[in-house]
Amino acid sequence: MVKRLLKSVREYKRDSFLAPFFVALEVILEVVIPLLMAQLIDDGIYSGEMNMVYKIGLELIICAALSLFFGMLSGMFAAKASAGFAKNLREDLYFKVQDFSFANIDKFSTSSLVTRLTTDVTNVQNAYQMVIRIAVRAPLMLLISLGFAFSINSQLALVFLLLIPILGFGLFFIASRVHSIISRVFKKYDALNNVVEENVSGIRVVKSFVLEQEEIHKFKKVSENIYRGFTKGEKILALNNPLMQFSVYLCILLISWFGARIIVETNMTALTTGELMTMFTYTIQILSSLMMLSMVFMMIIISRASIERISEVLAEKPTIKNKPNAITEVTNGSIEFKNVSFSYVNKKEKECLKHINLTISSGETVGVIGGTGSGKSSLVNLIPRLYDVTEGELLVGGVNVRDYELESLRKQVACVLQKNVLFSGTILDNIRWGDATASIDEVKRVCQLAQADEFIMRFPNQYYTHIEEGGTNVSGGQKQRLCIARALLRKPKILILDDSTSAVDTKTDSLIQKAFKEELADTTKIIIAQRISSVEECDKIIVMDKGKINGIGTHEELLKNNRIYREVYTSQRKGSDPDAKK
Repeated sequence: MVKRLLKSVREYKRDSFLAPFFVALEVILEVVIPLLMAQLIDDGIYSGEMNMVYKIGLELIICAALSLFFGMLSGMFAAKASAGFAKNLREDLYFKVQDFSFANIDKFSTSSLVTRLTTDVTNVQNAYQMVIRIAVRAPLMLLISLGFAFSINSQLALVFLLLIPILGFGLFFIASRVHSIISRVFKKYDALNNVVEENVSGIRVVKSFVLEQEEIHKFKKVSENIYRGFTKGEKILALNNPLMQFSVYLCILLISWFGARIIVETNMTALTTGELMTMFTYTIQILSSLMMLSMVFMMIIISRASIERISEVLAEKPTIKNKPNAITEVTNGSIEFKNVSFSYVNKKEKECLKHINLTISSGETVGVIGGTGSGKSSLVNLIPRLYDVTEGELLVGGVNVRDYELESLRKQVACVLQKNVLFSGTILDNIRWGDATASIDEVKRVCQLAQADEFIMRFPNQYYTHIEEGGTNVSGGQKQRLCIARALLRKPKILILDDSTSAVDTKTDSLIQKAFKEELADTTKIIIAQRISSVEECDKIIVMDKGKINGIGTHEELLKNNRIYREVYTSQRKGSDPDAKK
């Protein structure tokens, strides 16, 4: 898990090595300084040798300056390494998500992926910086200080060995209790992001229903849960400081007591005044090292949940990928379903498509109609291989879709899905998603076919009009027509319109259908619609019901032979024809 994340260090390996290297130099100098202080007291001040005071004083200044310099370098390299690591990790996560199939994306919620890319990566960044700096500094300081303490007086240094296990056990107990709490808190962060995302994206609905207070209450509830979780964790973490203070003061008292007895009893032959002062300094260094280790441990404990969540995304394998030597050319727009069944969760009892057998010739216009949940969208999502069939075989251009290179297949299958969105940028930029090299004349032509040119030309900046994120500054019908134009610009062999004219009036819908018939004669067109008028001119119409094909035929044939189609047609005629109601 950690090994997988460390692959993101890449070009920052040098900085990751230099940071602990300079930390080690800084620690060595910090441990040497107390020895020089002892020498200054014993050989200089106590003996009255001013030359020795000047000499050792100069050595102390040099050591302190070098320690400061090495500390600055270690901090600089550690910051660069951790920030670079986080940058690469964020990129790796983002690029990984781009390779996901719809099935992979369904496994992770949008809010969860956002949390992993932001909060979780920041936690890992902080932990990495502490590992390459503090996690090197603390054990080095602990071991070297202990070594020098034993070299000064081994009996007095035993005090450290008595207190270190007690302090270590206490810190471990605190850290282990906090981990489970922090793990739960991060899951609540996902819920918080989800509430914010839903509220911001649906703010018009919230305001139109005057539900601001309900949304505020929902946000406060999730925020309160995060607050309680962190408060509970911080209460346990708060034991760190008093435990450390108790250990430090107890250690100083014991060293003062035993150190004073040794000095008096041996007349400063076994321990000098300067050495006793050095032992006090080493007490602070040793116990602060333990404190730093506990901080590192805590940071690792906190980031462990983040590491697991990030690793989960990086370890996810795309359910749809290219075969070796995949076919790169789609010869025509013919489509054939051979006993196809499909389930989003790969469970037979939860299949949303069951034993579909269907043949569509290249260039045909096919309508698909059916109730909510009948499997219309699931049927067309299989054609560009957004999902893989669970059973059976799906052929495009006479070739199994699994044998195509994904990019080549999807370039020839243009989809205008139910939830198509526009991105921030100009209208021209959005339509050129279909073909980045298209000229302005080509863009205008597809907009004319999609009946979008008329309203675009009414904008002050026309094709250079800025579209807000999600297309919030255009109407639903305008958004649909722009999305249709974007798909047409790709010049696909198969065009799928998944209820993509539901927000336009019947006249505009009719003009779009007429343009398709005249201008896209060689393109296979699949039109999913709720209105009979949108599909009645199709070469054939498929009626879906409960994941199965209930009927196939022309408008006239289905009116005679298919009960579902006839009921839909009758109900819509009654809703639109005043004479039919009488």
